[in-house]
Amino acid sequence: MLAQQVAKKYSVALFNLAAEKSLLDTAWEQFGSLGEFLKKDDVFLDFMSAPQVPDQQKEDLVTKAFSGKLENSFFNFLMVLVRKRRIGYLPDIIDELDRQIRAAKGISRATCITVHPITDGERQQLIEKLTQKTSLKIELEEKVDKSILGGMIIILHNQIIDGSVKHGLNQLKNRLMKVKVH
Repeated sequence: MLAQQVAKKYSVALFNLAAEKSLLDTAWEQFGSLGEFLKKDDVFLDFMSAPQVPDQQKEDLVTKAFSGKLENSFFNFLMVLVRKRRIGYLPDIIDELDRQIRAAKGISRATCITVHPITDGERQQLIEKLTQKTSLKIELEEKVDKSILGGMIIILHNQIIDGSVKHGLNQLKNRLMKVKVH
C-alpha cells in the first residue's frame, strides 16, 4: 500500500512537471525506456536501495548514468528520488506515470487471459466492445493461462471481469456448499 501511495504522489508530480513544460511525450519515451531497463536489470535498483551504500555514491552513479541522457528536469527528478531515498519506488512511479499519460491521451490498457490465443476476429471484437464501454482507445495485452480451463478474464483499469470456467465452477461449488440437505 505504501508503494502505491508513494508511486502515485511522485508520478503526479512528475506528470504535472512534464505537462507544464509540454514534455509529456518526452517523459513517456524516456521513462518508458528507463522502465524497460529496470525490468531487465535489477542490479541498479538493488545498488540504489542498499543502505550500506553511501548517498554520495548513489548520486554519482545516477549522474554518470543519466546526466545528459535524460531531459534535465527528469534527471533532477531522479536526483530528488535518490536524496529522499525513494529511488526503490521508481518502477512503480514509472508504471503510474505511464497510466496517467495514457489516460491523458485517451488510451487504456486491457489484459485478456484465455486458455488458447484468441483469433484476430475475436481480438478485434473484444477491442471494439471495450472501446464502446470506455470511450478510450484500447491497447490489448493477451496472456495464455491453461489453469482457467476455458472462457476469458478481462482486466481493465482496476476492474476484473472473470468469465473463466474455473471461476464459474468455484462459484457453483460455493453455492452447493451453502445448500443444507435435510
